Amino acid sequence: MRRRSAKVLAALLAASCAPPASGPVDPARYDQFFLWAGVPPPPAVAHAKVLYILGGEVRRGGPPRFVSLRAATPRGLRSALWLTVRSERLDWDERTWEAALRMLAQWHNAGNRVEGLQIDFDAATSGLGRYAAFLREVRRRLPPRAKLSVTGLLDWSANGDPGALAALSGVVDEAVIQTYQGRSTIPGYAAYFRHIDMLPLRHKIALVEGGAWTPPPALARDKRFAGYVVFLLRPPVRPVRAASLR
Repeated sequence: MRRRSAKVLAALLAASCAPPASGPVDPARYDQFFLWAGVPPPPAVAHAKVLYILGGEVRRGGPPRFVSLRAATPRGLRSALWLTVRSERLDWDERTWEAALRMLAQWHNAGNRVEGLQIDFDAATSGLGRYAAFLREVRRRLPPRAKLSVTGLLDWSANGDPGALAALSGVVDEAVIQTYQGRSTIPGYAAYFRHIDMLPLRHKIALVEGGAWTPPPALARDKRFAGYVVFLLRPPVRPVRAASLR
C-alpha cells in the first residue's frame, strides 16, 4: 500500500511540473508569477501558489542606493511570496543592504508567507564566478529562515562553466531561467535547453505572458525542473479615437 501511495504522490508531483501545451502563454494556465511595479494583476493571481513581487531596484550610476518601488507592503497574501530586487550593479554598500533586508522583514511581519529574497541581475555567463561571490555575501546577510533565489540567463545551461555553476548550487536555493527579452520569447530558445538537465541546482523556467512557447523535450528528463513562472505584462495602451465632428 505504501508503494502505491508513493507512486501516486510521485505522479502528482510530476503533473504539477508538467510542460503545458504549445501556444501563447496564458496566465490562467499557470500558478506562479512575476509581478512588477505598475502591472495590474490578472484574475489568475488570486489563485497563485507563488508570487515574485518586485520590491525595489539598485540602479547603476552614482552611489549605490536601494530604490523602493512599492507604495505599500503586501499583507496577508495566501501565496508563497518572494521579494525580488532588481539590481544593475553588485557594489552594494551598507545602506543598500539594510534597506533591502528591512523590506524583507517588513513583508514577513505583515503576515505574509515570505520564502526569501530574489536577486534579479543579468549575470553574464562569463562572469558567474564574480556573481557567486556577491551571492555568498547575500546569503551571509540573510536571516536563517530566508531562502535565496536568482534569475538566470538561458545561456547558463548551454555555455556555463560547470565549476562556476556548481559554486552557485551551494549558495542559492533556486534559479529562475528567463526565456524572453522585453515582451517576446527569445527566438531559437529550444537550442539552449539541450543540456538543461545538467544545470546543478533547482530551477524554474520563466515565460513571458503572451509569448510563444513549445516545451523542449529535454525538460521531460530534467529532474531539477520545478515549474514555470509567468512574467506578467502591463496591458498595451489603446489609442483614444477623437470624436468625429459632423
